Amino acid sequence: MTKDDFFQPVSAMDMPRFAGMPTFMRLPHLTMDAPEMADVQMGLIGVPWDAGTTNRPGPRHGPRQLRDLSTMIRAMNPVTGINPFKLVNCADLGDVGPNPIDLHDSMDRIAAFYEDITRRGIVPMTGGGDHLVSLPVLRGLHRGAPDRGPLAMIHFDAHTDLFDSYFGGFKYTHGTPFRRAIEEGLLDPKRVVQIGIRGTAYNYEDVEWGAEQGVRIIRVEELFDRGITAVMAEARDIVGDHPTYCSFDIDFIDPSYAPGTGTPEIGGPNSFAAQQVVRELAGVNLVGADLVEVSPPFDPEGGTAWLGVSIMFELMCVLAQSMTR
Repeated sequence: MTKDDFFQPVSAMDMPRFAGMPTFMRLPHLTMDAPEMADVQMGLIGVPWDAGTTNRPGPRHGPRQLRDLSTMIRAMNPVTGINPFKLVNCADLGDVGPNPIDLHDSMDRIAAFYEDITRRGIVPMTGGGDHLVSLPVLRGLHRGAPDRGPLAMIHFDAHTDLFDSYFGGFKYTHGTPFRRAIEEGLLDPKRVVQIGIRGTAYNYEDVEWGAEQGVRIIRVEELFDRGITAVMAEARDIVGDHPTYCSFDIDFIDPSYAPGTGTPEIGGPNSFAAQQVVRELAGVNLVGADLVEVSPPFDPEGGTAWLGVSIMFELMCVLAQSMTR
């Protein structure tokens, strides 16, 4: 087997999809001390952790179900023509093992893992986990490449995740990660775009705080009224050529297509629109991405996870394109 062959996904022409060990996209699984790690360019990583969930738990089981359903993914994107596995060396780097009884220790473990792979020059594609996962990931990316400074971000979600605190001042939940990331200097708020925001609200505190910092918040009504092409053109203009992170919460998509999530909101885009917005990231200087909040207990048959890994594949395509431009 040559090095080029090693980093290719197993084809269903050689091994049926229902057989073999499930890894992300049927890629080789590598431990951090494996000699092949020196050649990895994009790492697929699971973060099975949902200690930030405030209502319906379950995303800790997301990475396992995402891996299982990812055996359905083929190698080439038929619309864009991109085969990410031909552009860059991809591998499944396993899960970051959390501490299920200590939130802060878990965040430290996650941040340390992502700092390590960033220093190695590996671009991460993460499957979560609840949305608090994004905060320690961003910490690790910053620590591993501090010269980049605060990152830009394009964020697809039904919720801003810009709240200050929950339950009498607790600062770390899946509703607070991007407020903390802005406060910690991990994100440049004037280069942050949030798309798809909707749902009933406690108040306007999160939206008002974000607007004061310069965050561009695009409600789902504006997305539908203006259309995907126009909205994504604006998003690309806002982030420019700055190093950019993409965070995709599965609840961006309407729950009729993705019911397996903790905080579903009606009135969202369909699955095709979800593919379209990700494809419109072409040309963005992406340095990492995540797909979060898939909760298997609320969709045990796996339709939500199948949609999730399909979006992960679309994100891999634009990541690989960015890495080789």
